Amino acid sequence: MERNNAVTDHSLEIMEVTLRDGSYAINFQFTAGDTALISAALEEVGFGLIEVGHGVGVGASKAGHGEAAESDEAYMKATAETLSSAKWGMFCIPGIADLDHIHMAHDYGMDFIRIGTNITEVETSEPFIDQAKKFGMMVYANFMKSYACSPSEVADIAAQSASYGADVVYLVDSAGGMLTEDVSAYVEAMCHKNNVRIGFHGHDNLGLSVANALVAIDAGATIIDTSLQGFGRSSGNTPTERFLSVLTRRGIDLGMDPIKVMDVGEKYILPLISNKGIGSLDVVCGLAQFHSSYMGIIREFSTRYKIDPRHLIIEVCKHDKIDVDRGMVDKLARELQEREGRVEAPTSEFHFENYHGKEQD
Repeated sequence: MERNNAVTDHSLEIMEVTLRDGSYAINFQFTAGDTALISAALEEVGFGLIEVGHGVGVGASKAGHGEAAESDEAYMKATAETLSSAKWGMFCIPGIADLDHIHMAHDYGMDFIRIGTNITEVETSEPFIDQAKKFGMMVYANFMKSYACSPSEVADIAAQSASYGADVVYLVDSAGGMLTEDVSAYVEAMCHKNNVRIGFHGHDNLGLSVANALVAIDAGATIIDTSLQGFGRSSGNTPTERFLSVLTRRGIDLGMDPIKVMDVGEKYILPLISNKGIGSLDVVCGLAQFHSSYMGIIREFSTRYKIDPRHLIIEVCKHDKIDVDRGMVDKLARELQEREGRVEAPTSEFHFENYHGKEQD
């Protein structure tokens, strides 16, 4: 490892999201015990920001977004009782979560909250940001499906979020389909119009998550989300082990030994991974910039009309990359069936058998 001439970078941080985004990959079944064990291991090897809880965020189990192994309160309690130096937080989507969840988080001493909205719905975050700031929490504003707006528009929306009180604003490649030049353009625009810190959350559908994280840093981002073994929704997140190793090759020292981090991933997360190869549905999600939370609708209509779900995903994203309306998908599926003719049902089912993502938000 090339560490002799490493420069310590105190401004750059990693947000380790295995215990939150990684929960998608196991149907949200991390237990409180898992959370305590893995968060302790992450703290021990040097991570200062750790995100935990239901993948969709607080309130998600009761709102019908997949029932987690534990309650939100159990995840909070386990983390609060385990960590001593690392800061920890959870995800929060207005409408799934309510302001009472922020009260509960405050009661457990949660350090930060990540408030996620679609890029076009940032105004719904204002009361949540206001409440969290009153409790003294750091607020990370997460702009889901950022790519649905132009870099200039995202920069303006980030400024709007900062005016609400957000401490960090996030470019989010929800579908793992952004190219390096895209990420650079977005982050540069966000930095130009904002004085708050910029974060980047990437997915790996096109295999660009590490490269995108690097160009985000070069463009001015100072917080990067990663997960052990890339564990996460759809094709997963920027892999912690690879990103940290690339930083080391660059001569950037975050005070963590990559080998020890690899050991944590291999001990706790690698045994949970059963997928092999590259699933074409995951790749098409990146190609079309399709958010995998709507995969259940794609499954329903591609099966009903016996069409290739990959073609349907591409057609849907030509119309809307933020919201997937069932009526629209039905119409597009029927049009595809008429245009391409019927195919055998096992074709579309085969693609779903090889799908690596989760059909959740």
